[in-house]
Amino acid sequence: MTRSTISELSARFGPFAREQWAQWRLMMKEPFFKLGVTDMMGTGIGIAAWGLVTGVAMVKSGLSVPLSIFMSLLIYAGSAQLAVLPLLVAGAPLWVIWLTAICVNLRFVIFSQMWRSYFHELPRKKRLLLAYFSGDVIFVGFMKRFPDPKPGPGQIAYFSGAASTNWMMWQIPSIAGMLLANAIPLSWGLGFAGVLALLGILLSMINDRFTVLATAVAGTAAVAAFALPLKMNILVAVVAAVAAGLMFESADRHMKRLKIRQTAEARLDEERKDADASSAPDEKSEERRP
Repeated sequence: MTRSTISELSARFGPFAREQWAQWRLMMKEPFFKLGVTDMMGTGIGIAAWGLVTGVAMVKSGLSVPLSIFMSLLIYAGSAQLAVLPLLVAGAPLWVIWLTAICVNLRFVIFSQMWRSYFHELPRKKRLLLAYFSGDVIFVGFMKRFPDPKPGPGQIAYFSGAASTNWMMWQIPSIAGMLLANAIPLSWGLGFAGVLALLGILLSMINDRFTVLATAVAGTAAVAAFALPLKMNILVAVVAAVAAGLMFESADRHMKRLKIRQTAEARLDEERKDADASSAPDEKSEERRP
């Protein structure tokens, strides 16, 4: 990268970066920012262990430390980073590597579509910045705190607190793993701690029968489609869970409408019976009159 290119990028994105930094410093004082930080600290150990193992795996696969650090900062997606490592080692074509990373991260398309309901009023540059910092744990925590899909107070502050914490919990251990790759064996199996962290958050969100059913469908679909290449079973599980959730909610709304209709009809029948009963004595009294 030439000096002129660096100067051009600095002139183009420098003001935006300074503006975002100033806004971020102001948001650090907001309660929702601190709430986002607190929520992410609960899964911090698992994410850090996952990042550490990913960093070690990247260097031990043959990538240089500077390239590994650049890749981690640019991609910021553990599943994609681990998925493309064997392809990089094998010298696979670039389009295969890109396709693999896209397939592994297709779930973020669904995440972004759901986040659009909250952040669609923001400028495009701001939304792109939020997209870079988004992640599975952040998505779960955000949806748990803001279940109503519409813009509201504290949402950006919460996202910023959660995203900045999760980013540091990933990048710092990941870079440490790259620098200390020869001292940390992969046989430790620390990567499973990240899975346990996500599982703990998932269990905390199961609060009704529809969530239980959707979770069961997702797990079944993921296991059934495990043999698919490029970890496509993740996408299959997400789509199956969303479809099941929509189907269950639609059936629930139909049952509620049916129950309301039956209640209204029963009440109307009672009113008719009461009206008939009250009119019957009046008719008899009129018949008795001379």
